[in-house]
Amino acid sequence: MPTVTANKLQIEYESFGSDAAPVILLIMGLGAQLNRWSIELCDALVDRGFRVLRFDNRDCGLSSKLDEAGVPDIGRALRSGVPPDAPYSLEDMAADCIGLLDALGIMAAHVVGASMGGAIAQIVAARYPQRSLSLTSIMSTSSHPDLPPPTSDAAQALLAPLPAARDRESLVEDAIRRQLAVASPEYPSCPDRLRSQLVEEHERGFHPRGVTRQLAAFLASGDRRGLLATIKVPTLVLHGADDPLIPLACGEDVAAHIPGAELRVIEGMAHDFPLALTDVFADAIAAVASRSQR
Repeated sequence: MPTVTANKLQIEYESFGSDAAPVILLIMGLGAQLNRWSIELCDALVDRGFRVLRFDNRDCGLSSKLDEAGVPDIGRALRSGVPPDAPYSLEDMAADCIGLLDALGIMAAHVVGASMGGAIAQIVAARYPQRSLSLTSIMSTSSHPDLPPPTSDAAQALLAPLPAARDRESLVEDAIRRQLAVASPEYPSCPDRLRSQLVEEHERGFHPRGVTRQLAAFLASGDRRGLLATIKVPTLVLHGADDPLIPLACGEDVAAHIPGAELRVIEGMAHDFPLALTDVFADAIAAVASRSQR
């Protein structure tokens, strides 16, 4: 896969489709590598007339690691209620996205983000309106403090310590348990496919310190309601009705604070990308992109 220098970091990315087609930039969430955007979804968007970019965020996958910044104490931050001392911000991660577009000579893109990536996409659309054609915020939040928290099981899946045994099999089993805790009840994952994906991620770029720094950036990001009110591009907020990690009320809050935003709730969807919903996702993203083109 190719790498570019963006925002003084090395960013690993993949491009699908014609260079002449309108660009969709896919921004993944906490600790998730670019392969969480499935090949099937990328191909479905290409079939709908787009060029698709997926990439590894900083501190993840094959992009630059910032280990010199240390590891924030997330536990202390959660116990105290004081935001962690994050070595970088979601604003910095949004700047990485723009740096990737700059490096590839892309003037503007349809911005799509999932979970923490949805928060980054919101910042891109608000801070860089001239670079954003449309926004799709998937299973994300405004981070307003009054919004409901994750369920206890989902919080445990996110925050539980890694297993004592650090061999590949133990870590992959742990990743599977965490993923299943937030998976869509009506659209179960193929066990073999899920295991294969998580084995690939482990071998490609297992880096828990980077996940902790990303989580610190997310927890320190603060309420974005005011920022959301400045977004002017066509916007779709896509959320699962059964999301235990970022509850539906969080997606509803995002839609309520972006002028003209459309909210689409998918029954039976939780906090993942079921393969069975590939065409649903692709059609929804293409539809909001077409609003921009019109």
